[in-house]
Amino acid sequence: MKTLAALLLICGGLLAGSGAAYAQSVALSGLLGTKALLVVDGSAPKSVAVGETHRGVKVLSTTADQAVVEVGGSRQTLRMGEAPVNAGGPTHGAENGKIVLHAGSGGHFLTPGQINDRAVTFLVDTGASTVALSVADAEHIGLAYKSGQPVRVNTANGVVPGWLVQLTSVRLGQVDVHQVDAIVSPAAMPYVLLGNSFLTRFQMTRTNDQLVLDKRY
Repeated sequence: MKTLAALLLICGGLLAGSGAAYAQSVALSGLLGTKALLVVDGSAPKSVAVGETHRGVKVLSTTADQAVVEVGGSRQTLRMGEAPVNAGGPTHGAENGKIVLHAGSGGHFLTPGQINDRAVTFLVDTGASTVALSVADAEHIGLAYKSGQPVRVNTANGVVPGWLVQLTSVRLGQVDVHQVDAIVSPAAMPYVLLGNSFLTRFQMTRTNDQLVLDKRY
């Protein structure tokens, strides 16, 4: 567990230092007829018609109070008044157990996914021993982490109690992996770290900014 603890500390510092640079932030500020007023990465609102693309965000459809867009390679529903959607490199081609990820602006692989059928945002971390998530994320997805095995985890605030749990399922695109070990830590983390308890189920091939995960078992 010492190796994992050190990795959590290193990754926590990395994420805190660079913030949301890994992700593209998109919000819906209003609608003008069938056009969506998009705020991308905090920029001024831009009127975008269905079928048009603005700063990598394509508007697919609009209704009275929401817009469906394609951002970071995935489809997202934006609603007026809701918090911005964050998306990084896209997730593609999940047929036959294969996932293709593309690095975001910070050179990291950030992708939407699911834990136990609840939506989360993953940051791929090949140096982490297991999937790692904060207590806040665990509570948000309804994970009964306190029934897991107690462990000690190093954080920026010192050694704190954590829990080793087994996730029923972890999903990227259309690919599910079952019975995945994870660490839940009180340390604040902006993303769920997708570590080797998930990644070792795949043959991984990286070419420049593309990472291919081909499921082995």
